[in-house]
Amino acid sequence: MRIGIDLGGTKIEGIALGQGGAERARKRIPAPQGSYEETIAAIRDLVAALKAETGETASIGIGMPGAISPETGLVKNANSTWLNGHLFHRDLEAALGRSVRLANDADCFALSEASDGAGEGAASVFGVILGTGVGGGIVIGGKLLSGPNAIAGEWGHNSLPFVMPDETPGRDCYCGKKGCIETWLSGPGFAADYLIENREALSPEGIVAAAASGNRPAKIALRRYADRLARALAHVINILDPHVIVLGGGMSNVDALYDEVPSR
Repeated sequence: MRIGIDLGGTKIEGIALGQGGAERARKRIPAPQGSYEETIAAIRDLVAALKAETGETASIGIGMPGAISPETGLVKNANSTWLNGHLFHRDLEAALGRSVRLANDADCFALSEASDGAGEGAASVFGVILGTGVGGGIVIGGKLLSGPNAIAGEWGHNSLPFVMPDETPGRDCYCGKKGCIETWLSGPGFAADYLIENREALSPEGIVAAAASGNRPAKIALRRYADRLARALAHVINILDPHVIVLGGGMSNVDALYDEVPSR
């Protein structure tokens, strides 16, 4: 049996797969906020629950925000900032008592979509994560491009291109810069933009629902989001010219983006 864990900024989801990829069990829990030790414990307990439900041992693979530095072995670039600077791989293996495979979550997503998803058969795929953070992965000829620094595809920490006067200098990003694409296109970034413009706090889901019901400020916020996403992807297209771009993460569920963004 194989257990896969998706470690996100707001949730951790696990799935147990049997022979031929058949689903044996699935479980989702909230992700601990701000605590490295609690994150390790939550993954340990989630794996234990999946093993208990199936009654089998399993190999374990984890898709995580950020990356393991090839030079130091430490986590870097994770928007779950409490992971950064830790020997996450070593500490997970100690907690679970077995070997673990770790990979960037956007890389996992891109490879999955290129293998048997929306990018199946395409010569090149750019997989986009629009969730608690913004990430990306690149697959060429069915093989993942990682890069010597393990950051290939990490467009979320480029600056938003073709900025408007009211978009400069941009909001602070956890990475220490201002105006990163992530601060505009993540779910929290979308909600923050709506709050600043309308002085009303709504979740990303709430904004999308309001726009669908005809709420004008929400519709304008969604158009701003689509325009920024189109501008950000234009840079990727100019550099990589991928055959397929696949959207993932919570914001990828917004149907309007699939009409708005290509036209822009």
